[in-house]
Amino acid sequence: MVKGVSIKFKSYPESVSSILEVIKLGNEIKKFDKIVLKPYLTSNESESTSPEFTEAVLKYCLANKNPVTEVFIAEGSDGADTKELFSKFGYTKLAEKYPVGLVDLNESESSEIVDGEFLKFEKIMYPKLLQNAFVISIPRLSESFELGMIGSMSNMLGTFPLRYYRGIFSNIKKKIRKFPIKFTIHDIIRCKIPNLALIDASQKGILIAGHPLDADKKAAIILVKDWKAIPYVKLMDESLSAGKRESSIITF
Repeated sequence: MVKGVSIKFKSYPESVSSILEVIKLGNEIKKFDKIVLKPYLTSNESESTSPEFTEAVLKYCLANKNPVTEVFIAEGSDGADTKELFSKFGYTKLAEKYPVGLVDLNESESSEIVDGEFLKFEKIMYPKLLQNAFVISIPRLSESFELGMIGSMSNMLGTFPLRYYRGIFSNIKKKIRKFPIKFTIHDIIRCKIPNLALIDASQKGILIAGHPLDADKKAAIILVKDWKAIPYVKLMDESLSAGKRESSIITF
């Protein structure tokens, strides 16, 4: 896969289409019968993936997919009701406007994954929808006290289903915080690393696309100058460099 390609931001329709053409995404998504766009949605609108960005990605996928391929927008919000956020931020309207499924990962069907390379978890319940789909992680780049940075890999924390990882009488995924969050990100990425990262850094004047690790490194440099200062990025670099990059990652 390309390593964190960036393009100057002009507008979502123009810039998203341009960067996805550069990496020839249309050739790759034709090989899959499911495409899942994974935005980051929280009660803080300034950190959430904008529906305009998502719509631009969605339109490209719909225009370039195979006719039989299904497209979904999926999120499992932490500390808020996903369906309410879908409605609040315009995602429900997107699903009404386009032939796309809207999925709350907190409630979706899941299966148990066990991996000998998990660093902390013995097993993880993971949404079945994502397992064989082409997953595109589409966060809005921003700083985060807990995560260090909201990037394409930390965005996958939303794939932990709330019903298995909530605290007692809570809508917060307390059980994913038993360990330092960098280890939790590592282990959820071991379940499935996104096939593509597409990061909205338009507030910094660019969009970033590519392998999730390389895209997050580039995004981290934009925010803090040194990607090694983001704990989960540093850990994932050590993990993926020591082993083999996931075979599920598409090479463009």
